[in-house]
Amino acid sequence: MFRYALQRLLSLGLSLLAASAAIFAVVEVIPGDPAAYMLGMNASADTLAAVRAELGLDQPLVLRYLGWLGGMATGDFGISYTYRTPVSELVAERVWVSLPLTIYALALSTLIAIPAGLLAAARRGRATDWGVMGVTQLGVAVPNFWFAILLVIVFAINLRWVSAGGFPGWEGGVFPALKALTLPAIALALPQASILARVMRSALLDTLDEDFVRTARAKGLSRRQALWSHAFRNALIPVLTIIGLQFSFLIAGAIIIENVFFLPGLGRLIFQGITQRDLIVVESVVMILVFAVILVTFLVDLAYAWVDPRLRRR
Repeated sequence: MFRYALQRLLSLGLSLLAASAAIFAVVEVIPGDPAAYMLGMNASADTLAAVRAELGLDQPLVLRYLGWLGGMATGDFGISYTYRTPVSELVAERVWVSLPLTIYALALSTLIAIPAGLLAAARRGRATDWGVMGVTQLGVAVPNFWFAILLVIVFAINLRWVSAGGFPGWEGGVFPALKALTLPAIALALPQASILARVMRSALLDTLDEDFVRTARAKGLSRRQALWSHAFRNALIPVLTIIGLQFSFLIAGAIIIENVFFLPGLGRLIFQGITQRDLIVVESVVMILVFAVILVTFLVDLAYAWVDPRLRRR
């Protein structure tokens, strides 16, 4: 198990290095000069040169990349061109919106999808199965931002149960904060829950056709007992894969959802950084999100080895 974890950890480090180079290259080729954006169209050449030197934009790309990489390794993500504050402080303020939102949405997705997949597999070919699969097909087809707007119209405007947007902050209490995150979390969770439920059903049905399940049934176990005692754990590997992938999809979807609900999270910070040409913010925040996704993938790989010990010997 230790050797397997070490191999996956090395793969994580190489993935991070490749991702940092790709992110830096992509952001740097975006047209436009951050200094010119900050000073306006009528700024003099001398003023532009001074600002570019202050921001380090006059240095070669390789030196800027190495400096950015070294700073991230020590927790220094640079100074925002727009806000003139350390990027680490901006991230620390916003992460307490995005991280709870992602975890909330992932928990809702899992809590909805696994029982739905189990129910559909247990009722294979019956009306319940068709109903669950029909609902999940609708969930896959509907974009999360459109569903978010629909939730706002129904629950915020018509029923007035929650606010249409904004975030009161955790200092105002856990319940008001979770209440503000509920509609965004549902909008993020339902499309992912639909995908996960279909994978759960498919994995269970495939496992139920395996020889060891048929042997268990021949020994007297009912279909329900065989499903819970033997099929469920063996069907978890593809489900864990989707749950790990969902984390990245939820982070990407949060960029849109946070703007729909005016949430001051990392997704909205990236959007503002792009529109304001704040390259250091975009690079650093995207790199942090990539690190989070790769870390979750690493943890999912370890979960594979726990669920299926055969993987530890590879």
